[in-house]
Amino acid sequence: MTIKNATLQDIDAIFKLYKIASNYQKEKKTVVVWPDFERELVENEITQNRQFKLIIDGEIACVWAVAFKDDQIWENSKNDKAIYIHRIATNPEFRGQEFVTKIVNWAKIYAVKNEIDFIRLDTLGHNIKLISYYEKAGFNFLGMFTLNNTKGLPDHYHNQPAALFQIEVNK
Repeated sequence: MTIKNATLQDIDAIFKLYKIASNYQKEKKTVVVWPDFERELVENEITQNRQFKLIIDGEIACVWAVAFKDDQIWENSKNDKAIYIHRIATNPEFRGQEFVTKIVNWAKIYAVKNEIDFIRLDTLGHNIKLISYYEKAGFNFLGMFTLNNTKGLPDHYHNQPAALFQIEVNK
């Protein structure tokens, strides 16, 4: 298993995993479904070294993006040193390998090296199973929050409560 920055050559594979994840969410019928993300968004994340891939046996097993500010979702966090994990998508051939735990372990090392105090992520709606999974991976569930300003956020953030999660990094 290797974790690396994604490259522009990975973009089609990333969007394929996003589509698979979105279709999986649609099948569930009780969870918020990802919209089609803008290609420019992902290209920018790649060029800014904020899109990552987990590789197993030469194949992309999982992808995710990070941000270092997320003021619209984390409204009271403007001065926090945090890494925000977004859009975790898993290749179905590698499901069940607890990639969120592996991402958390990677993020803890990244946070210590970069003097970051918090690892954070969110999910939308009352997805009890996903909330439990994130807690099992080490996140503290902070609760459900109504987002006050969703202008400019992807469509799935509109009219949905956000479940917020956090790990405080021990230095």
